[in-house]
Amino acid sequence: QVQLVESGGGLVQPGDSLKLSCTASGFPFSRYAMAWYRQAPGKERELVARISHFAASTDYTDSVEGRFTISRDNKKNVLYLQMNSLKPEDTALYYCTAPRDYFDPDRYDYRGQGTQVTVSS
Repeated sequence: QVQLVESGGGLVQPGDSLKLSCTASGFPFSRYAMAWYRQAPGKERELVARISHFAASTDYTDSVEGRFTISRDNKKNVLYLQMNSLKPEDTALYYCTAPRDYFDPDRYDYRGQGTQVTVSS
């Protein structure tokens, strides 16, 4: 059974940090690129960051570049998103996905249920 389980979300103040985790099981994790998406109420989903199979390549949406870092541990089957200097506009449901192709992240085979991140003073 394929599972992607996110954790690490919460309510934080502007400027704070959070580290999200996505634990994968039931599929060959290292054969997939991985990505983090977010969706805020009333807004379309947004690709936040992606990482290639062995972490050789990463990419970020402009609004998080320099603040967020995506990483993965293929031995533990875990994807991470370190989020620093959080802003209220980062508030959203964050979920991880497993696309086969790093260059086509919207075509993913699996996704998790998500973890809520709320940035508010």
